[in-house]
Amino acid sequence: MEEVLLIQERVKHTIILGESHFREFKTALEGKPGNKKPRLTKKICEDIGEALVAFANADGGAILIGVEDDGTITGIPHNEDSISAMLAAVKTHIYQGQELPLTASMKLTLDKQTILYFSVNKGTTQIYQLPDGRCVRRKDTSTIPAFINEIQFSRQEIRSREYEGDFVDGALVTDLDLGILQTIAASYSGGLSVELYLQQIGFAVFGTNGLRLKRAAVLLFAKSNEISRWHPRCQIRFLKVHGDTLESGEKYNVISDESIQGNIFDLCLKAWEGLRPYLAYQTTFSTVAGFEQKYTYPEEACKEVLLNAIAHRDYSIQNGIEIYIYNNSIEIKSPGTLLSTLSIKNLYELEGAHESRNPLIARVLRENKLMRELGEGMRRIFDAMYETEFERPTLYSNGVWFSITLSRK
Repeated sequence: MEEVLLIQERVKHTIILGESHFREFKTALEGKPGNKKPRLTKKICEDIGEALVAFANADGGAILIGVEDDGTITGIPHNEDSISAMLAAVKTHIYQGQELPLTASMKLTLDKQTILYFSVNKGTTQIYQLPDGRCVRRKDTSTIPAFINEIQFSRQEIRSREYEGDFVDGALVTDLDLGILQTIAASYSGGLSVELYLQQIGFAVFGTNGLRLKRAAVLLFAKSNEISRWHPRCQIRFLKVHGDTLESGEKYNVISDESIQGNIFDLCLKAWEGLRPYLAYQTTFSTVAGFEQKYTYPEEACKEVLLNAIAHRDYSIQNGIEIYIYNNSIEIKSPGTLLSTLSIKNLYELEGAHESRNPLIARVLRENKLMRELGEGMRRIFDAMYETEFERPTLYSNGVWFSITLSRK
């Protein structure tokens, strides 16, 4: 029998995981240790509104009131009128006329303490503001100011952002790779069943006809030999080109064309293995490591580019990732243009500019150590190229795809 994830269990696991890009805790108390008193209701309401607006303008997330930064549950000592005002902050403390994409707003009892739990999805159709018109976004564990014109959405961008969160008719848990899922679920926050894990991370909802899976679940975890049932081009294509430019017609100069296909987890694990044979140029013997293979490009940069392409591509476009290996450069092309909240200039400045097109997918990859800090990938790519004295990568985006080119020069 499939299990229904109780909201109390979800909140307990949220507290165990701690604050992050997706989670924030706020105390309802103030004052010195041993002399705590209730914080002003008005201030708590402002915290709720600001956090939810910031999450909705970024990748979604949750805020808990009555929980300290370290996860200690201290509760809310306020009266019922004050608690009602806090629950109403989802309307009273955002810009007039706007409605947040809430998934939860409720009072709970944990460890005999009253707390409030709010969660919100990533906004896809509008930009959210505070009552005074200010715009904020979540970045890592902070709320930062943002400009509305930085968060404008085109129609295709809206579709690309919503795609991973769509429900997939006919998809069952048995269509997923249960070996991978059971391993991940067992190590998540003390251990969960597969069904509970999928609900906890927002990949599934228990409905009247059983567990309904979102597209992120099948993209990440579908059986790799059946991935084409759910997406025709969940793949990476490697094209070896003779020369430094791609020709067409009678001069077409692709000398090999190979692909790997699978769920996203599989692609993350196999992408480097697929690219590596094209880049190996020398095998040397080391007294420390034995035989060691060297590559024409820094391994760190290549792996990071591949992971970025897999995690942030536009899956609503039914094409795959393409990698062109030229004599003196490699170009990695991802379906989907750069998001409107980012620019080529932002990325070149290496200031940690970050926006997830697929926040559900990116979060799971990060929590399972396949990706590292959000927004730091581009800096690692540039640093790896700089340390090997190669030119800085070339970034390009048009209305169809985004590419990174690494040069041997």
